[in-house]
Amino acid sequence: MIEVYKIGGKVIDDESALAKFCSGFAKLEGPRILVHGGGVAASRLQQRLGIEPVMVEGRRVTDESTLRIVTMVYSGWCNRHICALLQASGCNAIGMAGCDASVIRAERRAPLTEGPCKGIDFGFVGDVTAGSVNVPVIENLLSLGLVPVICPINHDGKGELLNTNADTVAQSIASALKASLNCCFEQKGVLVDSAPVRSIGAAEFEKLKREGTVSGGMIPKIENCLQALRGGAPSARIMSYEDIGVPDAGTFIHL
Repeated sequence: MIEVYKIGGKVIDDESALAKFCSGFAKLEGPRILVHGGGVAASRLQQRLGIEPVMVEGRRVTDESTLRIVTMVYSGWCNRHICALLQASGCNAIGMAGCDASVIRAERRAPLTEGPCKGIDFGFVGDVTAGSVNVPVIENLLSLGLVPVICPINHDGKGELLNTNADTVAQSIASALKASLNCCFEQKGVLVDSAPVRSIGAAEFEKLKREGTVSGGMIPKIENCLQALRGGAPSARIMSYEDIGVPDAGTFIHL
């Protein structure tokens, strides 16, 4: 079975955490794909250049200058650094952006027309679905024993690069390949009353969200897991990067 793993900016930004994750990831067996972001590093570089990051509902507004920065950070330093760490641990990683070999083709997001953020234009942000994923290319890479390490810089097929949320990319790949989705970050899973829970279903999630027990960045993580399951992924979980290789670790999301 193919496994899709996703790591976020906080893990990437912590050198010891990233090294530990890559060491554990390299020891896994079977076909696997790693999707990563790098938002913490991108925001830091923006600020150093005198550009204040703009986020709307957890999503980065990406104008032309921001697109250049996230492309440099995600497909440059972050992607190559992760591949170097994996290679050092014996994992034959191949780094790529979604635009490489047209692995992922995105559609530019239209300005919001309703809701509290009505009128917001996300700029060079691309939306993707399972249908956006070039399955044969990924399967060919896996058949060669390569481990794709994919960053969320995609293209629209018309010469334009587009920035996509890495969680969305991961769930789209998991759906397209009917692969298990593992979202790795700095906590042990979904916390309820300060303790990780074993599993959460769709109905329970809606209740926890209404109560405010689950909030902030955890909401899109769970929503992406549910979307992957609806798309055909056999399993989806949210877990700590430290527990990679532990089959029952984290919080399993189910429909």
